[in-house]
Amino acid sequence: MDILIVKLSSLGDVVHAMPALQDLRAARPDARIDWVVERAFAPLVRRCEGVNRVIELQMRRWRKAPLAPVTRQEWRAFRQELQAHPYDAVLDLQGLTKSALVAHTSRLAAGGRRFALANRTDGSSYEAPTRWVADVAVRVPARSHAVQRSRELCAAALGYELPPVLHYGLRAEPQRDPADARPCIAFVHGTSRDDKCWPQDHWIDLGRRLVGEGFSIGLPHGSEAERQRSEAMAAAIGPHAHVWPRLDLGALADRLAACAGVVGVDSGLSHIAVALALPHVQIYNFDTAWRTGPDVPGVPPGRQRSVYGSPCPSPAAVWDAWRAVSPR
Repeated sequence: MDILIVKLSSLGDVVHAMPALQDLRAARPDARIDWVVERAFAPLVRRCEGVNRVIELQMRRWRKAPLAPVTRQEWRAFRQELQAHPYDAVLDLQGLTKSALVAHTSRLAAGGRRFALANRTDGSSYEAPTRWVADVAVRVPARSHAVQRSRELCAAALGYELPPVLHYGLRAEPQRDPADARPCIAFVHGTSRDDKCWPQDHWIDLGRRLVGEGFSIGLPHGSEAERQRSEAMAAAIGPHAHVWPRLDLGALADRLAACAGVVGVDSGLSHIAVALALPHVQIYNFDTAWRTGPDVPGVPPGRQRSVYGSPCPSPAAVWDAWRAVSPR
């Protein structure tokens, strides 16, 4: 059976779709599964067990200049690659116009069908074209975790029961920072929305507490503003805090996998930490952990925890959560 997964972006959403693919593999061991994704996230998807072929696109860039010659040329090349193989099932796990376009552009095998969400779920984006393009629209509970939403769509589309245990299937080869003589805790302080950030002085407070417990602090960054914040935090925490170099997603997953744990805001890197089953505390300024947090049906509780506070959790609350999940 040949299956195409359409989940284009963003980083957290891509990670949240990985368990659905692992369910598919368990239910259909003979399945050949391809995945369409934005080029920036392709290195991570290639590390997901069971992905046969990663088909890259650059929809975000193309939309900025849809009529440019380079855009038309790249779209034709993408369409040619996408249609090189027919699929028995095309699964639109995104629920947006852009994913509906990709699903519609794909080629079906004889008797093949396109599946998509029939409804919006609470707190998530949804656009009607995904339902119009689908041969079968699958209704899922309105209050669904992002991971569970994709799992339920795939199970309903292909007619199998959800496994009781959830797996992400994300492979990593731990690469320790040579500057770290101590076990490292990564601080994922960057996020796409400023209102999800945790105050810098709170990070410094937590970092000093962790250094006092014998840890070092690793500070990844994905933008110039995040790099500057990482450097300011490292200077304030002291010599056991290190700013990581800019890494692609594959190398970043390897660096995270070598850490003793992760503390992070609601962001893609935090969701990678969840997928790698690291001790992890996820910080929420809004009561939305039920939708994107580490407490996912099928995952045994204990090593990962979310902390919510308004306007934000205190350093003491995050520290207590860390002590609850840390193996030390």
